[in-house]
Amino acid sequence: MKVSEEEIRHLQKRVMDRMDMTKELADDEVYSLVEEILEEYTRERMLALREREKLGQFLFNSLRKLDVLQELLEDSAITEIMVNGAEHIFYEKGGRVFESDKRFSSREKLDDVIQQMVAESNRMVNEASPIVDARLSDGSRVNIVLAPISLDGSAISIRKFPEKPIRMEDLIRMEAISQEAADLLQMLVLSGYNIFVCGGTGSGKTTFLNALSQYIPREERIITIEDSAELQLLDKPNLVRLETRNVNTAGVAAITIRDLIKTALRMRPERIIVGECRGAEALDVLQAMNTGHDGSLSTGHANSNRDMLSRLETMVLMGMDLPLAAIRSQIASGIDILVHLGRLRDKSRRVLSIAEITGISDGEIRIHELYAFQEIKKGSRQGKVHGRLKQVGTLQDIEKCERAGYARREESNGLQKLPM
Repeated sequence: MKVSEEEIRHLQKRVMDRMDMTKELADDEVYSLVEEILEEYTRERMLALREREKLGQFLFNSLRKLDVLQELLEDSAITEIMVNGAEHIFYEKGGRVFESDKRFSSREKLDDVIQQMVAESNRMVNEASPIVDARLSDGSRVNIVLAPISLDGSAISIRKFPEKPIRMEDLIRMEAISQEAADLLQMLVLSGYNIFVCGGTGSGKTTFLNALSQYIPREERIITIEDSAELQLLDKPNLVRLETRNVNTAGVAAITIRDLIKTALRMRPERIIVGECRGAEALDVLQAMNTGHDGSLSTGHANSNRDMLSRLETMVLMGMDLPLAAIRSQIASGIDILVHLGRLRDKSRRVLSIAEITGISDGEIRIHELYAFQEIKKGSRQGKVHGRLKQVGTLQDIEKCERAGYARREESNGLQKLPM
């Protein structure tokens, strides 16, 4: 039998009436209270064992977890959750978006869940500050826009991350990148090339940045800087993770990406990883790359490598009024390698291009492409895109590689590690 929303609210009230509000109750104590109430309820109404278990979990989630979102969060196959007001919940699974049959019991309940989310990462969202980025305890990234800024009710976007970070070997297995291209990137990271990853929304920039970081030697000191901490660097003991802070109504000052980059430079970093460049902090990232912090990594939104350079120029101008020629000189000398990611029509995420910045010619930044994704027209089935990342050029600036102990092989255009 189906339990009505009115009966669920009545059961919630019965549990809350029995909760001792004078002390902090553990989760198992709350679950025991839920079981007691359901025991009484099933005496009054015939309820199948499976239905009772589902109802018990639902009641517990509504009282102690994130209500109707909890089940979606616990489904490892779901990668994104989107809430458009109390009555419309969507989720992404297997690259496709579906509408959930669940909904919040009221706008007030949705607001309660939102406050619970932001409290987990010590953030604040209210009428005075209605937009916030936060993260959940499992590392999932959350963006919240409150009503009435969001006209049809408060909106939540949750980007979930896997329990275990995706490594480069996983990306190779998923055909997101070839073994050959991954080997090149490993050599570039080890040699201290500054790498900038770009792509559209949902193209996998953070995942790829995380995978790239696995190539950083474990003995090096790494400083990560993010709006909302998402990177999951493994086996890096000398790691400092920095996160921004929003201004709040209590008079607490904001801590921006720019503030964190400036202080990171005083923390004896060997590598600086900036989760994403969105604005004026691009100038500080470039200055860090140009002042001896080789091997720095960052990401940005763009539709191609060339577009990323144009966006960087715009972002630098947001931070300081500089001549365009000076900005392009900073970019060309600071960034060594661009990696462009994309999401194809079959929803797969691929590395579409790896390119080298080789300097400036006639006032324009020169891009020398090393690898490009080429789609194979024949053999496509069930809408799947078939293609490969093909080498189209050879690394020209090998100075950092040579300092790291690599030498060009005479019989080919590749590089090999010299014996120590």
